[in-house]
Amino acid sequence: MAKKEQLVIGVDIGSSAVKVCKLQKTGKGYTIIALGSAALPPGSVEDGVLQEPEEVGKIVAALFKNLKIKSHAKVGISISGYSVIVKKVNLEVMDEEELAEYIHAEAEQYIPFDIDEVYLDFQDLKTGGPDSDRTDVMLVAAKKDVIDDYLEMLQAQKLKPVLVDVDGFALENIWETTSGSKENVALVDIGASKMNINIIAGGASVLARDVVVGSEQLTDQIANALDIDYDEAEKIKLGLVPLLDDKEKIENIFNQTCTQWVLEMKKAIDLYMANHPETPLDRLVLSGGGSKVKGLISFIERETGLEVDSFNPFVHMSFNRKKIDPDYIDAIAPEMAIAAGLAIRPADF
Repeated sequence: MAKKEQLVIGVDIGSSAVKVCKLQKTGKGYTIIALGSAALPPGSVEDGVLQEPEEVGKIVAALFKNLKIKSHAKVGISISGYSVIVKKVNLEVMDEEELAEYIHAEAEQYIPFDIDEVYLDFQDLKTGGPDSDRTDVMLVAAKKDVIDDYLEMLQAQKLKPVLVDVDGFALENIWETTSGSKENVALVDIGASKMNINIIAGGASVLARDVVVGSEQLTDQIANALDIDYDEAEKIKLGLVPLLDDKEKIENIFNQTCTQWVLEMKKAIDLYMANHPETPLDRLVLSGGGSKVKGLISFIERETGLEVDSFNPFVHMSFNRKKIDPDYIDAIAPEMAIAAGLAIRPADF
């Protein structure tokens, strides 16, 4: 029998929660082996940087134990925020060795960090065609101290980090793998404290950016306005409790905050359309915990004029219904997109 391909376990460490996803690749696609989420203490991760590595490590370890995933597992993480720069540059066509030498020699003109303080990676997008002497190259630079803190935290929990990705690329990978779609789409992942926008056209990322807005600000504003605790405000945000006396107040908060989110989406969409007027977007695909805010999908549709779908990365995956509740998968799916995007990556490079 053919040996099953080993995949990494996806670990998405956000500012409010850790999400873990373990998949298995089969002849028919993917099977969900385990998935789950655990809340993080406020302030333990800020703008993609570990502030309390020991606390986060304990929660990661407890989640792995709860999901019955063995120690020494190979894991993949992704990063976002100010500590990572993703830039597309247009260069002369070179072979891989020449390109690697050029990037390491000239990277400082493209990134605002000291070259000795970052890990560098790149990918030739091969956009030039057979007769062109130029090509687009995706350049990624990530701060060494930030990455090293994550690696040390995971290793302290007897885990083996073998992959560090970028949130937007993990999102793109799971979208392309599970949808099989060739559409031009805006992938928008709304987390607790940041929003990731990745526009895919012609099967490639043409615009990617992180924006420091997120669904936690909506919860905080509701809690302050109604003088209630965070958990109660979260339930109101998600439409889990009915609104009686304060409906108008909540609607005003929702409109102000979500208008700010949509403005950021529209900036990215308008920039894309200015540069690619001949290939309009087919739709916007929404993921992340913030995508579950009640009424958000219809609000974005109304403001952007695009069809908006909630992304379920598991919709075509199989799983053992005796071990995993289908309702749980449906409920957690939107916020698991990045973890799932990591979990489809092979563990042996």
